[in-house]
Amino acid sequence: MSKIKTFEGACKALKLDPAKVLPKVNGFPKEHQEALIAHAKLIIIAQALNGGWQPDWNNSDEYKYWPYFRVIPNNKSLSGFGLSYSDYDFWSANTCVGSRLCFKSSELAEYAGKQFKVLYEASYLLGS
Repeated sequence: MSKIKTFEGACKALKLDPAKVLPKVNGFPKEHQEALIAHAKLIIIAQALNGGWQPDWNNSDEYKYWPYFRVIPNNKSLSGFGLSYSDYDFWSANTCVGSRLCFKSSELAEYAGKQFKVLYEASYLLGS
């Protein structure tokens, strides 16, 4: 976990070329391009942090974790909001993230949420 501190570090761990792995998004509206790139980076980061683990959606006994954020007013953000990491424990049969952004432990989810907060903001918030 401590080895992966950047997107480039995640690419190195997965033997990917950071200059070649990101999608071309120039066909999308300008206001969504940064979000798409941030999401692509988060997918690679999650894969590297999980070290080959993939969630088994047929196993309801297997816990899956993701960073949970509160959206709070923020005058420094173009959208007027920012993400604040919040430790969260809740049992539910619902999910609000895709399996590509799940983590195998709550520690990994918390680390990703804090270490890559800027990417989560870019992915989740319009105009961040």
